[in-house]
Amino acid sequence: MSLQRRLLLSLLLCAPLVWALAMLVSVDRARHEVDELYDSELIRLAREVQSTLVMAGDTHAVEPPAPRHGASEGAADLGDLAIAVWDGQGSRILNDREGAQLRHLPDAVGFVDQTIDGSRWRIYYLQSSDGSRLVAAGQRVYERDEVVAGLTLSQLVPWLLMMPVLLVVMAWAVRRALAPVHALADDLKSRAADDLAPLAAPQQVPVELAPLVVAINGSFGRVAELLMRERRFVADAAHELRTPLATLRAQWEVVRRSRDVAERTHAEARLDAGLERMDRLVTQLLALSRAESADAALLTTQIDWPGVVERVMNDCLALAQRRRIELACEWPAGGRPAMPLRGDPQLIAVVLRNLLDNAVRYAPEGSAVTLRMEASQLVMENAGEPLPDAQLAALGQRFHRPPGQLETGSGLGISIVQRIADLHGLVLRIGAGEGGRGVRAVLAPKANAA
Repeated sequence: MSLQRRLLLSLLLCAPLVWALAMLVSVDRARHEVDELYDSELIRLAREVQSTLVMAGDTHAVEPPAPRHGASEGAADLGDLAIAVWDGQGSRILNDREGAQLRHLPDAVGFVDQTIDGSRWRIYYLQSSDGSRLVAAGQRVYERDEVVAGLTLSQLVPWLLMMPVLLVVMAWAVRRALAPVHALADDLKSRAADDLAPLAAPQQVPVELAPLVVAINGSFGRVAELLMRERRFVADAAHELRTPLATLRAQWEVVRRSRDVAERTHAEARLDAGLERMDRLVTQLLALSRAESADAALLTTQIDWPGVVERVMNDCLALAQRRRIELACEWPAGGRPAMPLRGDPQLIAVVLRNLLDNAVRYAPEGSAVTLRMEASQLVMENAGEPLPDAQLAALGQRFHRPPGQLETGSGLGISIVQRIADLHGLVLRIGAGEGGRGVRAVLAPKANAA
């Protein structure tokens, strides 16, 4: 069900209910006002009769003749009023035709509701100060009901006549109020798949839609950033894969057509090196793609450092043996735990593998590479030449490799490490080791690094 139809049905149901409740309150208030008016008239009538008897001093029973009804009485309904007077001994001394039906209640004071001949009456009893007279003035309750019903109908009929107009006006008002929602939906529906331009500014839409517009614009921004990263990644990957593929194709042609054994052996060695570089490049590209698409909100697993370090050391062992590099790992003294961290163990393994692989590749042959797991940070050190400032500034640029490198690489390792570190709230700092010797990479939480 649409929001417009749901809102309209709610109004159509609630409006009559609220109106009915208002009518009940109105009827109750009308009943109160009518009772107040007629009760006051009964009290005034009883007092006037008693004052008249006191002034006349007449205690003889008197029953006036039956009144003759004529046109001069207008719309008066005298049959709904009654008056009666009794003396101290309970003898009736005055009453009109209807008053003859009133009952003598010597102890009654104030208003009493009675049923006489099947009709409900409201009667006011007034005792004289010396107890010599009891005056009763009554009115049929039906008369009051007629007045309340007339007042209610005078309000009910206009409301019933205007109800269809009210429903039409409410439907128009609901549709007009929801017009900005329809306009927003039409704008989104008519957009092209790659149109990520922001919607109207929040100040240009109703206050209720402003959070929705802000959220949609934020989503557009995130999608645009993701698409930009993906396009850049595809462009960079296509550019970087073109060269090694061309090299492999050329080396394969040399191997296939070579007749000289030495030449063939040399070409095969270069083909193996190209395949190794291609394997490393593809591996790094996959790692970069995974790092780019990772969600920081899902990185909740407690990192098991011993297991991650053991796996990474085994992965880099063959390269270390080829270059005669001694691998060492130092843990916090006293059995204290290493830097606590929650995240993705696979991505953290990629970080350590890249740092350790770079440290091993660019350390002097026959030297040592040390991984120190401290309580608040992770440190990777080798005995290589300290990096110049220009090279340090260029670290992290994708596919950037300084000239003169003998080891194969893709120029993606540090970029991958920085991206994964940022997802885990870490920062990578690379500089000279202690005493200005070697290269030192430190991975620490951003708060500690600051």
